[in-house]
Amino acid sequence: MTPPTTTAQGFASARLYTEVQQFYARQMNLLDGDAPDPEGWAATFTEDAVFDSNLQEEPDTGRAAILRSVREGIGHIYGGGPLDFRHWFGMIDVRPQSDGSLRTRYYALAMATPKGGSLNIRGSVLCRDRLVRQDGGWLVRRRELTADGAPR
Repeated sequence: MTPPTTTAQGFASARLYTEVQQFYARQMNLLDGDAPDPEGWAATFTEDAVFDSNLQEEPDTGRAAILRSVREGIGHIYGGGPLDFRHWFGMIDVRPQSDGSLRTRYYALAMATPKGGSLNIRGSVLCRDRLVRQDGGWLVRRRELTADGAPR
């Protein structure tokens, strides 16, 4: 028997919520740290995924476009010298959909600390994802980011 995905109050089950948290932790650890893995990170998106942000003129459509964009971002982030770059996701709301997908909404902070320097919060973002189950795990089909303070 498959465990229920929601509680009587409509919340995601503890098991499902934990799966989503682990997915995000693993996904973002592919970018954070001493050896970013943009290919591994891009592989957490479906082949036809859409990555949209109010900081982009046009969304990135498809895994290959998302990979190109994240490589450029990594080059920009680390181009100024050695630093520790981290992401933190919080206030994750998980909403199971009737088709088996999930809609999530959460806040994200992007932080950079130069070697020997002080923490710098590089961005505060509202994120909305559509996650789909594929090959026993979760993948992002659509990610929409709204950076705080940026035009909508």
